Amino acid sequence: MLSLVKTLCALNGVSGWEDEVRDAIRRRVAAHADEIREDALGNLMVFRRGAHPDGRTLMLCAHMDEVGFLVKRITDEGYLRFGCIGGFDRRVLPGRRVSVGPDKYPGVIGLKAYHLRDREGEEKPPKVEDLYIDIGARDRAEAEAMAVPGDVCAFYSPPADFGAGLVRAKALDDRAGCACLIQLLTETRPALDTWTVFTVQEEVGARGAHAAGQALSPNFAVVVESTTAAEQPDLPPHKQVCHLGGGAVIPVMDRGAVYDAALTRRLIAAAEATGVPWQYKEFLAGGTDAGALHLSQCGVPTAALALPVRYLHSAHSLADIADLTHLYTLLRAFVAQLPAQA
Repeated sequence: MLSLVKTLCALNGVSGWEDEVRDAIRRRVAAHADEIREDALGNLMVFRRGAHPDGRTLMLCAHMDEVGFLVKRITDEGYLRFGCIGGFDRRVLPGRRVSVGPDKYPGVIGLKAYHLRDREGEEKPPKVEDLYIDIGARDRAEAEAMAVPGDVCAFYSPPADFGAGLVRAKALDDRAGCACLIQLLTETRPALDTWTVFTVQEEVGARGAHAAGQALSPNFAVVVESTTAAEQPDLPPHKQVCHLGGGAVIPVMDRGAVYDAALTRRLIAAAEATGVPWQYKEFLAGGTDAGALHLSQCGVPTAALALPVRYLHSAHSLADIADLTHLYTLLRAFVAQLPAQA
């Protein structure tokens, strides 16, 4: 599982440009699928017939995309002005390495030198329009040989083991969820007919999930995600959301959805029955594909499982490898026992 997560996190798949990730996932799951579809937006939808079908369809969902940047223009000096794709804390951007365009040219996000900055504004995060990407070009002509407006840039951050049992990588949100779904597809046949969907464009409004929910009309769904672990020592416990090492997160609500109570109780029961550590999400922040999915068709009962991750939407997110194992173990147990809980 850890190797798979690292492999997926090393790929670039900024929202709307998920092709590299989708192709890699398709290669891994094709031999285990009864049917595979790709829709016009780029969602990858994998169907497996259930071992004990009862006429209902389950949808499992994880998003392939990551936050990133879009080149807007090239300056006469050869710098790239850019906009953000997805939500960012602008404070994490200056000095970060990025890969630019389909050829993945190396770049660095730059900012006006410190001694030239206005002291009155130095405590404020930089504005995106004050940042640029430096690709080492001497002028516009050299830059245009490497990049053009419309090119997409992603953080450059090779995955690595970190500290005592952690993994560090970009795009743990939500390649960790994708890895869990791939592992489930390749290891076991679900009890019920199941669509496993790897969605696009979650970071810009859960657009892929909306389209997939409309197309597949599942009876119920589970979103497998990553969520913020804000464990900084200066925060009160109720604002830390969740904790690395605390096990899988079972949210009951976020800014995009109130999760189905019956499905949530089933997830908790599965965790208790299997002895898997789990935790609530203690602060109602963020959102997932569930925000769009639960509103599709006439409504889809939806629950979620999440991996606690520090420094979400940055070049160096951190997750506990044990939490990843617990998340997958709980997901597998839940999917296996669904008929008995009907």
